[in-house]
Amino acid sequence: MAVNEAVLALLRPKPNLSELASEPADVFAAAQAAFVAPAGLGTIASYATEVALPATGTWANPGKGGAQADIVITAPEDGVPLLFVEIDNCFESAQVLAAKIDKYVRFGQRKVKDVDGKERPMWRTCWWVPDGRHGDRPHPLLLLVFNWIGPRDPDTVIAQLAELTERHWKGTWYEGGFHMYDGKLPIVVTGMKQMKEHGPAGAVFRRFGRPHHQTLIEAIGNPRREAHDARKHAEYAARQREHQEELRRIAAQHRAEREASRPVCAGCGTRFTDERWKAIEPTGWDAARETHPHLCDDCKQRAITAERQAEQAGPEHQEHDQAVPEQKAGGTWLSRFRG
Repeated sequence: MAVNEAVLALLRPKPNLSELASEPADVFAAAQAAFVAPAGLGTIASYATEVALPATGTWANPGKGGAQADIVITAPEDGVPLLFVEIDNCFESAQVLAAKIDKYVRFGQRKVKDVDGKERPMWRTCWWVPDGRHGDRPHPLLLLVFNWIGPRDPDTVIAQLAELTERHWKGTWYEGGFHMYDGKLPIVVTGMKQMKEHGPAGAVFRRFGRPHHQTLIEAIGNPRREAHDARKHAEYAARQREHQEELRRIAAQHRAEREASRPVCAGCGTRFTDERWKAIEPTGWDAARETHPHLCDDCKQRAITAERQAEQAGPEHQEHDQAVPEQKAGGTWLSRFRG
């Protein structure tokens, strides 16, 4: 029954209000409150119960020394790729629970050959979980739900359990202000009553090693590392923007210097186009020499036209100049003859 209660508290199925319209007002109001409450995790297909986690043997025939999860949740679409859930009715001591956690760790450490012949953690051959970043690959997280119907005070048991299992869950501190949990078993605790009331979106989950209660998604995650990664990403993005801005500034300076050195036409005073500027630049010993390097295209064409006209007019002037002396000479002879 406690397992079923935990499944409903985490799943939080939504009622169909259209089918409850004829119910009493208080019933409909309760259903409406459940309908507008934060959603739970996954669908009913996301939950499996009484799942063997073999430390020896096989999935079908588990050997001794393994654990058995009361619930296994696979809801990657809601940020929970894999979560083991253990229900405690407060009859067991912290020492007995610590022994159970040893079995979870033993299962998490077990490696087998996968179908491709490569050795992997056994749990990865059954469930998909994205690889951790920066080499951080913790074991699947364990959620302990304390259902206080037995004689033991869960607060006392939780404090003792955290101390007894510290070697399993405590991460490695990094100077960036966060922990890494490679090879560790993250452990989160909560109370059944609180979880039923607030669901996974309520800040009623406490992860060993952290001082405050969080939502389930926050508790199973690594917000300090995420914040560190976000800061690093922001710093990198800022450096990239500064670098791009510096490149733009240098490019603008080069364009200004180039414009300042752009040739000016000696004929009309306009600046050369890029094509004209390129045309007057020397390209090699065997390249044709630019005839009018100080003129723009339009002025060059006018100059060439004027030169051709002058060349064509040259012979006519020469013939005319040769004809004039003959006439002068003829006139002189005639005057002599007449005289």
